[in-house]
Amino acid sequence: MAHTTHDKKKLLNRVQRIRGQVDAVARSLESEDDCTETLRLIAACRGAMNSLLSEVLEGHIRFHVVDPKIAAAARTDAGEQLIDIVRAYLK
Repeated sequence: MAHTTHDKKKLLNRVQRIRGQVDAVARSLESEDDCTETLRLIAACRGAMNSLLSEVLEGHIRFHVVDPKIAAAARTDAGEQLIDIVRAYLK
């Protein structure tokens, strides 16, 4: 996956930030913070994960689905994989 390799450092930095956010949720639960604060932290994690998903998904579409240099069969396979990913995400 050339697009994830190309953006590897940026994507891994995002994952590190998400890890920090998830750790903040755990600390909030452990310290029995107000549920409003915990919910805010969870929402921030979800937003961060959605942003990461969006970025990787965009790369997948650009490099594996719509790139005219890719063989038609490979584009079809990539499209099917994309459909499976979106279905799994929307469950």
